Amino acid sequence: MNYWYNVDTELILASRSPRRTEILGFAGVPHRVYPSSVEETSMEGPPADIVTHWAQAKAADVSHRFPDHPVLGADTMVFRDGVLLGKPQSTEQAFQMVRSLSGRWHTVYGGVALMWQSRGLSFSFAEATRVKFRELQDDEVRAYIATGEPMDKAGAYGIQGQGSVLIDRVEGCYFNVMGLPVSRFLYRFRESLT
Repeated sequence: MNYWYNVDTELILASRSPRRTEILGFAGVPHRVYPSSVEETSMEGPPADIVTHWAQAKAADVSHRFPDHPVLGADTMVFRDGVLLGKPQSTEQAFQMVRSLSGRWHTVYGGVALMWQSRGLSFSFAEATRVKFRELQDDEVRAYIATGEPMDKAGAYGIQGQGSVLIDRVEGCYFNVMGLPVSRFLYRFRESLT
């Protein structure tokens, strides 16, 4: 147990994201990975509502298997000028996504949901972080795409990896862009236990 995670049972992470596991590890949160089987489909509505919906769906999908553990669901989406930039399906699509972010601001929305059935505990929220890319040349975008890093990431970049060199500035939670707004999550978790 640590100060921020002061319960005697491990957290269940309803995600196979290695980045979320890494963030929880940074924070010293004991957890086990049990990915949700929820398949995301397209939805209409405000981005914050969409990511919260999917985070809740993932937590609910796994929480009935682990009623005596807190179960964390999370979702991340990247929006530029109202357009959703999901995970690229090809290197050409990745190139177009990254190129479209050059010199511009975009917003990363993170949805978080926690469910702990045996304690009747649940909460959810959305976090928004603004990110600005520096002006990029086509050859640097192609070189970044060639690393393979963008292919499993919303918006076709990873802030914590080689994509870090693409970014000019961040307004808000860095870890939200990486995959989980851990500070706000742990604060809300502690608050819910009192």
